[in-house]
Amino acid sequence: MSEKEELLPHLFRKEYQKIVSVLINLFGIAHVEVAEDIVSDTFLSATENWSHHGLPDNPTAWLYTVAKNKTKNQLKRNQLFEAKLVPQIKIDSSLSEELELDLSYQNISDSQLAMIFAVCNPIISSESQIALALNLLCGFGAQEIADAFVTNKEVIYKRIKRAKETLKEADLPISQPSISEIAERLETVLTTLYLLFSEGYYSTSQQTNLRKDFCMEAMRLNYMLIQNAATNSPKVNALMALMCFHSSRFDARTDKLGESVLYHEQDENLWNQELIERGNYFLNNAATGNHLSKYHLEAGIAAWHTQKEDTPAKWEQILQSYDHLLQLEYSPIAALNRVYALSKVSGANHAIEEAEKLNLRDNQFYFSLLGKLYAAVDAKVALAHYQTALGLARTETDQLLIRRNIESLHTQL
Repeated sequence: MSEKEELLPHLFRKEYQKIVSVLINLFGIAHVEVAEDIVSDTFLSATENWSHHGLPDNPTAWLYTVAKNKTKNQLKRNQLFEAKLVPQIKIDSSLSEELELDLSYQNISDSQLAMIFAVCNPIISSESQIALALNLLCGFGAQEIADAFVTNKEVIYKRIKRAKETLKEADLPISQPSISEIAERLETVLTTLYLLFSEGYYSTSQQTNLRKDFCMEAMRLNYMLIQNAATNSPKVNALMALMCFHSSRFDARTDKLGESVLYHEQDENLWNQELIERGNYFLNNAATGNHLSKYHLEAGIAAWHTQKEDTPAKWEQILQSYDHLLQLEYSPIAALNRVYALSKVSGANHAIEEAEKLNLRDNQFYFSLLGKLYAAVDAKVALAHYQTALGLARTETDQLLIRRNIESLHTQL
């Protein structure tokens, strides 16, 4: 692969969302397609120009210059658009020459902060927020998003299109969020980033690189909130800590064949110590104020999982955190994880009693957990639960893991 062929996709992922955010901030959400067309045309020009003339000395600066020129040309071609775009400036022959597209670091950061609060609007569904955030704020195409969600391109395209149309109809301004808007919408923003990260970390997609990209984009956007004084709150830091702790074990979660590696089987040498240290840093920053969020509790649990020692004290702390988490916000996965922690503290029999109370009959992880718990008590019952879990499993990765457990049980029968 040539240097150009390697650089262009990297620049597209890195710079596309920056320029789009600045243009949408300038044009308004009603003209999102115009912004996207300008940036797409800029990268098309790069492909054509660099193929004939080679890479420029500063590819990023080249892209910014071309994007600025294409923006001015857009204004020249359409004075009606011009009038709606910059009503505070008199339309005259010098307008397009006077307009300067500000692609400074500060304006890019400000534009992206304004965009994330515009995209994470409760008037559109959470799944559409994620799709739109991936598209506009992270530069992922519809096909890439579809691959991650294990669906088809048309489904994602429709989600993005509906979300854009809803925002257009609302005619919401793209501007720096006010203190009241931050208070009202920060939770939605954090939920979107949390779901975006989770889609990468727990993705059913087999595309490992794409999954990592999703996690990195969620972390980048979250760090942007930390860098802004108005949004740098304890729970933002707690979410960042959670992401760092989980990401630290990313490379240890799969083997060379791409198969899942369970936590207790992971090679600790593959854990990223720098990310663990960063996680501790952000978790310490989160330890202020009087509000304990679910992100604090989940980050605390994730922090304990970066300590490989299997001590009773560790699992007692994890169990207490899950108890508190379920009081704040119930979820079946958290309830199942709590039962596993309980098994480490009080033994399999007690955990089985608690697990069966959940009665999650359509959940593969419920039956997988029962299979694991019963393995030490009754291998035949454990096998039946694993077989039920296998019938409910939707991905090859999950099915393979369950089959491995079944094979292990057969040696006990």
